[in-house]
Amino acid sequence: MKPYMCFLGISTLILASLVDAPRVLGQEETSKPKPAARRYPPLLESTDGQEISGDPTPSSTSLRPDARPLTGVQVPTLGSPEIRHSYWIPGFQCNDLVQSTALNQTTVAGWNSVAYVAGDLSLMETWNRSQLAVNYSGGGSFSTIKSQGNSNYQQLGLVESLDWRRWQVTVIDQFSYLSQSQFGFGTSTNLATPGVGGPLGPTLPSLQTSYQPTQSIFTSIGPSLSNSITSQVAYAVSRRGSVTFSGSYGILRFVDPGSIDTNDTIFSGGYSYALSPRDTIGLLYRFSAYRYIGDPHAINDHVSLLAYGRKITGTLALQLFGGPEVTNLQVPLNGSSNQISGSGGANLTYGRSRGSLSLAYNHGVTGGSGQFTGSTADQLQTAIAYQLSRVWRANLPLGFARNTSLRALSPSQVSQTFDSWFIGGGLSRPLGRTANFTFAYTAYMQHSELPVCAGGSCATDHLQHQISVGFQWHTRPLVLR
Repeated sequence: MKPYMCFLGISTLILASLVDAPRVLGQEETSKPKPAARRYPPLLESTDGQEISGDPTPSSTSLRPDARPLTGVQVPTLGSPEIRHSYWIPGFQCNDLVQSTALNQTTVAGWNSVAYVAGDLSLMETWNRSQLAVNYSGGGSFSTIKSQGNSNYQQLGLVESLDWRRWQVTVIDQFSYLSQSQFGFGTSTNLATPGVGGPLGPTLPSLQTSYQPTQSIFTSIGPSLSNSITSQVAYAVSRRGSVTFSGSYGILRFVDPGSIDTNDTIFSGGYSYALSPRDTIGLLYRFSAYRYIGDPHAINDHVSLLAYGRKITGTLALQLFGGPEVTNLQVPLNGSSNQISGSGGANLTYGRSRGSLSLAYNHGVTGGSGQFTGSTADQLQTAIAYQLSRVWRANLPLGFARNTSLRALSPSQVSQTFDSWFIGGGLSRPLGRTANFTFAYTAYMQHSELPVCAGGSCATDHLQHQISVGFQWHTRPLVLR
């Protein structure tokens, strides 16, 4: 498949939609009721009690408060909509990414193209006291760079939750197989998250950064596979207090030689206490073990955190945490096996009627992003979304990650540090009730203290421009019950 074929297909579909738009709008302006066969089954409930039958951009929906524990593994949210039925939605997407020289292909001059073609699936299954939500996208990527060639594209997000009296049990799985770093991948496009997206795609709260085997260095070599499976149990010991225990296992694997394969095992326990219906404080202990395939280095990391959270359903979700961190190196560095530092971070989501702001920051010891046997990392991601008009929506994403090796800290050595940035903007609009179009620009920048060699040349600074155009289509919801 030629990458530009995806672009031609997108253009044809958009033109067909625009030609048909006046006729569709003319029908919508009439006062005739829509035939029942053309409506989605009632899936969500609006604030005034009326059913929302699948409009891709409903004006407002009633939200259930986010009851996830402050000391848990998931990022807090503004709440979740009431689900009226179990359903599943299949679909597909096609995205063309036109980009300047690849970050890990410094000898390849000029612009190139990568096309992503994938099938999408979202599933929401609800019972009296439990819920299963699945988002999956899978297909292939086709590149004009011979050395990069064609590759697979796979992303999966799964959350199963059980809420029974005082108990909350949650199982989470996050999987990805990508041809580049997941940090900043598919920014402002349908590639960024799996599933069909939109209000009908189940919104899965993401894991805290500390529980993900992330890879945030752009010049890492070749495709990578990442998977994290996490289980969590929360028990309400009183009307205001709850205890939380969790365990997770994650892997980071690289197809091509030159990067470091990593395993991580993480256990945590915490206590949360509600000061008021909106404010909560908590204490958390987390143990992380990082192991490296074919390498004797190993890290055991201990963190104690004090946390604060504030939630206003539909408007604000805030989480702050910080505390000391003790890192044990199985292979001593400069005669010392222990290092003492600080760990902390913040998660913020703020929502208004026409837009939203999200921010996530984390500082602490990580597995090394496939380039180090352990690193001190700072990672920041923020996004602003705003509804420009009835159909057009804009977003402005920004991300920064600094990874500093733990292994070169003596005065006579220079610690290798990678600073990775991405910044961009995008526009999206629905095409009817079952399709969506996106257009975006993103710049990827990386600076390192020591030169990075790729393709026979070495440099400390790397820059890539990327322009993307995408089309996504899905069926109407197929009700299970």
